[in-house]
Amino acid sequence: MIRCKPLLGTYVEISVIDTPSADQSTEVTNAAFSAIEQVQGLMSFHDPKSELSKINARAHLAPVDIHPWIAQVLRIAQELHEQSAGLFNCGIGHRLMEAGLLPRHVALSSHHFGGIEDIQWIESHVVHSKIPLCLDLGGIAKGFAVDKAVEALLVSGTSSGSVNAGGDMRVFGGMGYSIQVRNPASPAELINIGILQNGAIATSSLYFSQREHEKSYLVNPLNLAHIDFPESYSVLAKECVYADALTKVVALSGNTHHPCLSQYGAQAIRIAT
Repeated sequence: MIRCKPLLGTYVEISVIDTPSADQSTEVTNAAFSAIEQVQGLMSFHDPKSELSKINARAHLAPVDIHPWIAQVLRIAQELHEQSAGLFNCGIGHRLMEAGLLPRHVALSSHHFGGIEDIQWIESHVVHSKIPLCLDLGGIAKGFAVDKAVEALLVSGTSSGSVNAGGDMRVFGGMGYSIQVRNPASPAELINIGILQNGAIATSSLYFSQREHEKSYLVNPLNLAHIDFPESYSVLAKECVYADALTKVVALSGNTHHPCLSQYGAQAIRIAT
């Protein structure tokens, strides 16, 4: 069974191979979609009621109790920030707001904003920051949502399948899946890059950003510059949360052999125009 829903600002396709009945397939895919919806509800910058928005609004004023899932993502983001020497940093939401790429939930003129490194842990699920934050988890949350959906499928007893959220994809089980990425010079054209089994892939590119005056969504946290690039970068990793985040490291550095990749057993692919 294959099902598709609009979530995470894209279309999410879930495929299960080995469930014995249509009713069971519907039940297990519902659980996977529910996991994705929960991640979206927790980590959406666009939702002023999300836990991410609560962190941005309140963490510099008082400790904030957060859900274990967003705590997990924040810890992974801090680890990636350290491993990438600061090249991965979710603390660039204010730059995207300034560019009109994110809704203005925060008064930009009122604050100097910190980054993911400024999150302090009071308890395992309680965070605080000494300075205001404007975190955007758009560079990591989609991959995490894919992983949580796969977990839901595995818990249900599904032994083989895939979850694809707009190109952030993870496959599991005995089957291999043909993987295609878009040609950045001609996005309607797909390029076959091989077979993926028991792993994840994510891609960063700007080929659907037809901009004249709009700035790129990719911001270098080291100098806060918006980065443009014509090629595409894909990363293969065991889990999608790392594939998703590491595409930003590779795209920002332009280095498909960045040392950060080996820390996570990941590989990168560059497709030029």
